[in-house]
Amino acid sequence: MAEIINNELAQEFESLLLSTHREGIDKLIAYLKLKTDFFSAPASTRFHSSCPGGLLQHSMNVYKMLKAKSQTETWKSTLSREDTIIIVSLLHDICKANFYAVEMRNRKNENGVWEKYPFYIIDDKNPYGHGEKSVMMIMEFMKLTAEEKYAIRWHMGFSEPKENYNALGKAMEYYPIVVALHEADLEATYLLESGVEK
Repeated sequence: MAEIINNELAQEFESLLLSTHREGIDKLIAYLKLKTDFFSAPASTRFHSSCPGGLLQHSMNVYKMLKAKSQTETWKSTLSREDTIIIVSLLHDICKANFYAVEMRNRKNENGVWEKYPFYIIDDKNPYGHGEKSVMMIMEFMKLTAEEKYAIRWHMGFSEPKENYNALGKAMEYYPIVVALHEADLEATYLLESGVEK
């Protein structure tokens, strides 16, 4: 069983997922707890939430931002299903489970003495992309609606390679939730988490 850094946050995460009553969600949660480092992994190597438990924190932050959007006039009709809000926000980065490793690097401390420090690196043993990998992993345990699949697949928005912009634009046109999840992801990253070890 993987280490859980923040038990309270992990319980909230699990409770939210179980509240969707999706068939297979219990198996997905068990997989995350028993077979992955989801609850102790960082959300990135150094850009945001690059600390133990950062991936869980980031997922919860994206949920908070997407939930807040659902209360606005602009988004309330698009984001009307609570189960969809929970699933796309909490599971959009499931692809980052078992994705990072720690290596030791050297740096000088404040006294000018060299010391070793841990540094996150990417160690992708299942190179299947990012959003598409999250969709694949989720669907091994449960079904997703079409809009959930598209939202998770394209949640990186225009961080995608420019060759994908036409497909991304079409996905946003057909499923506006793609835009909402991408915005919530950016808001969580840059408004709540930007910088190292937040």
